[in-house]
Amino acid sequence: MDLYSNLAIFQIKMPRKEQQDFWLDGSIKDVAFKDCYTIDKELGRGATAVVHKCEHKGTFKPWAVKIITKKVEQKVIRTEIGILLKLSHENIIRLHEVYETPTHIYLVLELVRGGELFDRITTRGSYSEKDAAKAIRDILLGLKHIHESDIVHRDLKVTDFGLSKIIEKDVHMATVCGTPGYCAPEILCGTSYTKAVDLWSIGVITYILLCGYEPFYEENDRLLFKKILKGEYFFYEEDWKNVSENAKALTEAALIAVRAVRQSEVIGSILAFSDGSMHTSNEVQPMEVN
Repeated sequence: MDLYSNLAIFQIKMPRKEQQDFWLDGSIKDVAFKDCYTIDKELGRGATAVVHKCEHKGTFKPWAVKIITKKVEQKVIRTEIGILLKLSHENIIRLHEVYETPTHIYLVLELVRGGELFDRITTRGSYSEKDAAKAIRDILLGLKHIHESDIVHRDLKVTDFGLSKIIEKDVHMATVCGTPGYCAPEILCGTSYTKAVDLWSIGVITYILLCGYEPFYEENDRLLFKKILKGEYFFYEEDWKNVSENAKALTEAALIAVRAVRQSEVIGSILAFSDGSMHTSNEVQPMEVN
């Protein structure tokens, strides 16, 4: 085979490699993101992604853009985008469009104003029971929609769906994942688990909102996991003396270590906060967690 034959083979193979640099069907590849949007201030940063505020050059409408470097597994990106496209709820960030280059993915997302919930906790120390009820109710309405779409979040502390999973009926999950202080005991054990793991995270978030710190905290992960597995936490009098018994009962219901008991206790009690106090109502119907 002569030199020109080798060159012909090289020319045939090149387009195939170029195609492999693109991961997503339906992403915008022929127009650059920066040709359509002006990038503004940084809103957040992670190991493989950074989030900026941005503005569309034609409409001047503000959006958020999550710029992902292609150092993460394709499966994680596909999962997050697939879930965002599947969900449509006022309490869940909406995916507007996706741009892609051989090295980056740009997720154009609805811009949420007001800052991170946990940044506000740090500033305020804790929420009033009325404000905590409103925040948890909003989270639960979104979570109810997620569960009805057969999705388990698995890491409710964070604000994306990278660790979420779409599940088929009667399929149990067993992947160990999530932020340690928010993980349900069954996730840490590596045993099969269900949507009930998200109810545990709701309990952790409720606890933090009401007192300003986490129910399970240790510098050492081994000791932290031990506390979580035993469901070992306390309502310290100094910080909980002004919190109602109903609020404590709802928090306790979500932080029951035994999954089956947690499910039965939480359904019909923690799923609705109607008038700004920790009471149940018929406005939010109990969601299925099996």
